[in-house]
Amino acid sequence: PATIYVNGMRSIPLVMVILWFFLLVPAIIGRPIGAEVSAVVTFIAFEAAYFSEIMRAGIQSVPRGQVYAGQAMGMTYSQNMKLVILPQAFRNMLPVLLTQTIILFQDTSLVYAIGAYDMLKGFEVAGKNFGRPIEAYLAAAMLYFVMCYALSWMVKRLHQKIAIIR
Repeated sequence: PATIYVNGMRSIPLVMVILWFFLLVPAIIGRPIGAEVSAVVTFIAFEAAYFSEIMRAGIQSVPRGQVYAGQAMGMTYSQNMKLVILPQAFRNMLPVLLTQTIILFQDTSLVYAIGAYDMLKGFEVAGKNFGRPIEAYLAAAMLYFVMCYALSWMVKRLHQKIAIIR
């Protein structure tokens, strides 16, 4: 079931999942749930598939010899995971987790499709209030770019800092 869930969610565009959840869940339960609640639940369900796959890959990236070494020392499975495998796996998966978080930040603009309030919607409202919609959208694009570029640069620096082989 987990494999079907992860592969299924990773095979569907996020905007489709947002729209399906926003339109189908109220029809199934018989009452509206709101755009913001729909967006939050959708992001949790969608990103869980990506984050779980990153975790799985990070754990599998630890060489089997490390697992055997922990077992040879008489560690239980949980001790081995806690003291040997997960510290090494976390080092491997941290840059990818942070990159996925940047992607999540970029994807929040998709809730615009269901009318939820996000940063893009805020810029749209400001643009309408000041009579400058084009400038507002350009400012939003610049802010997204600056934030994502800065975060990407920090992830790259972190990756260089924690790299074992330089």
